[in-house]
Amino acid sequence: MKIGTALALCIAVASTGHAQEKVLNLYSARHYQTDEALYTNFTKQTGIKVNRIEAGENELLERIKNEGANSPADVFLTVDAARLAKAEELNLFAPVNSKVLETRIPANLHTKDWYAFSTRARVIVVNKTAVNPADAQNYEDLANPRLKGKVCTRSGSHPYNLSLGAAMVEHHGEQKTEEWAKGVVANFARAPKGGDTDQIKAVAAGECGVAIANSYYVARLMRSEKPADKKVMEAVTVVWPNQKTTGTHINISGGGMLKNAPNKEAAVKFLEYLASDQAQVYFADGNNEWPVVPNVKTQNPALESLGKFKAETINVGALTKNQAVVQKIYDRAGWK
Repeated sequence: MKIGTALALCIAVASTGHAQEKVLNLYSARHYQTDEALYTNFTKQTGIKVNRIEAGENELLERIKNEGANSPADVFLTVDAARLAKAEELNLFAPVNSKVLETRIPANLHTKDWYAFSTRARVIVVNKTAVNPADAQNYEDLANPRLKGKVCTRSGSHPYNLSLGAAMVEHHGEQKTEEWAKGVVANFARAPKGGDTDQIKAVAAGECGVAIANSYYVARLMRSEKPADKKVMEAVTVVWPNQKTTGTHINISGGGMLKNAPNKEAAVKFLEYLASDQAQVYFADGNNEWPVVPNVKTQNPALESLGKFKAETINVGALTKNQAVVQKIYDRAGWK
C-alpha cells in the first residue's frame, strides 16, 4: 500500500471515529412514553446520539456527585424545583449562555443554571358533597377552622409540598407561612400518607373533604378508562387556588447542563432543542403538563376541560432558595 493511500485511510478511520463520538449523555428522572420520540427526533435533527441513564432523582444526583470530575453526564433532567435545588446545592450545574433559551423560555421559568421545559399546577380537590367549594378557593383556606378534620395531604417533606411552602414564603414571609402550616396541620383528617393520587381518592371516598394535588394526577384520572377512576372524578371538583390574589402555584419539569459535562456543545444544543415547538409538545404531553414556551399548543382534553387559570409569576428560583426554611417551618408545625 502506498504511503499516501495509507495516510488517507488513517484519516478516514479517524474521521469516522470522531463522528461516532457525537453523543449526549443524559441522566434523566423522567420516564414517559413520549420521551422515546423526543430523543429520536433530536438525533435525527442533529446527528447527536442520546445515551440515557434513567433512575430516581436522588440516585442520579448521588451518582453525579460520586463521579465527580470524571462524570460522563452532560445534562440532568428531573421534575420539581425542589429537586433541581438539590443539584444547585451540590454545585452540579454550569451556567448556559443561549439566546435561544433566553428568548423562548419566560424569565420567571429559569435561573442562570437551569431551565423549565414544562409546568404543572398544584390544585385543590374538593368533595362535592362534603365541602362547599367556596370554602376552599385559596391555599390559605386550608388552614381555616371551617375545614377542621377535612384536609388530606401527602408528607410535608415531599418536594411538591416543600415547593408550595417556598412559594408561600415568597408571597407572605416566614412567620405567616408557619402560621398557615400550623393551621393546615390542625385541620388534618388523618396523618399524611401516600401520593397525590391517594389524596384525590381519599377525597372522593369521603375520608377527607379537601386535598392538594398536582394537576397531572387529576388529568391522569380524568383520562383513565377504568370505571373506578371515573367514579373518583365524578365525586370531586377541582379548584384553581388564589385566582383573586397571587395565582395558582406553579411548578416545573426541567434541567440543565452539568459542570463536568464532556459534551458541552451537545448539551446546549439539546437544551435548545427542548425549547423547540415540536419538543415542547412531546415534553408536556409526556406527563399531562403545559409547555413553557408561549403560544405552543398541545391537545389534552382533560387539561382543557379544567379551563384557563391565573398562574403565579414568581421566579422558580425562589422555590429553590426557600426549601431549607420551609422544611424547618413544616417540622415545627408538625407536618411530617
